[in-house]
Amino acid sequence: MKFKQIVPSDFPKLKKFFLRQRFRLSVYSLPAIIAWQNDKFHPYAAIDGESLIISGEFATRKENRHLILPVSPTKEYPPEELRNLAVDLGFEKYWFVPEDYIKQYGTALVEDFFEVNEQKDFEDYIYAVDDLARLKGKKYSKKRNLIHQFKRAYLYRGGVKIEDITPSFASECIDFLDKWCAERNCDMDEDEVLFCERQAAINTIENIDLFEVNGILLRIDGEVSAFGIVSRLTANMGVLHFEKAFASIKGLYQYFDSECAKRLFKGYTYINKESDMNIPGLARAKKSYHPITTVKSYMLTVR
Repeated sequence: MKFKQIVPSDFPKLKKFFLRQRFRLSVYSLPAIIAWQNDKFHPYAAIDGESLIISGEFATRKENRHLILPVSPTKEYPPEELRNLAVDLGFEKYWFVPEDYIKQYGTALVEDFFEVNEQKDFEDYIYAVDDLARLKGKKYSKKRNLIHQFKRAYLYRGGVKIEDITPSFASECIDFLDKWCAERNCDMDEDEVLFCERQAAINTIENIDLFEVNGILLRIDGEVSAFGIVSRLTANMGVLHFEKAFASIKGLYQYFDSECAKRLFKGYTYINKESDMNIPGLARAKKSYHPITTVKSYMLTVR
């Protein structure tokens, strides 16, 4: 079995492995797997029959090299077979193992072959599309009020325009992302997560047609002030990637989030909004939208 670095042009030949993808963690989105790479981290893959074996390799943090669960439209990997695969390939760890896998085989059986540790930074939030599109009920009253304020200030005077993202908008979206970061006084050089996210956003927008993802951006008086991108995860769930909006514009995020649910999730029942990376402020924001559930992520280390 030979591993090869995954590059954007590999998407067409790899997407067949994800047609029946059932894992509910956002890292199992093929566009995300390909996009999240830079000079510090690269995804690799090997084809083994009807299975795609995916690894993550780090330039400096060699101890973090890992596999994720094999992706296959037909084959299952019970814990013993999963352990044997890792050993045969020279890996000690699986990252991003969804709790559904642990529940499927039972904690006791999994622990016969692996040490199991929760990855709290990577627990994903799941929402009902209808909840975020309609924002009905008392629990969303504050969101609706902020949206009304935004509409009065910007929408009703004709200053708002929403467009589908195309590769031609890449530079504008990246300029917006840099301004968004400056608004928060973040430092791309020091914050590795933000640096990686910026590069992943660039990779995705530049390949938005190839990756078969959909995105929208929102302009206020011609300036990009928000954008978001959606990829397919499972048959009934999409992932909302890179959702960003200027915090200084009151009600913008709430309005844009609802528009994303309405425009980008047609045909889906659920929205995966990824994890909070264990950042308290981000956790509060995600919880304020009342997820219907979360999906925990685990690291399995070979015994």
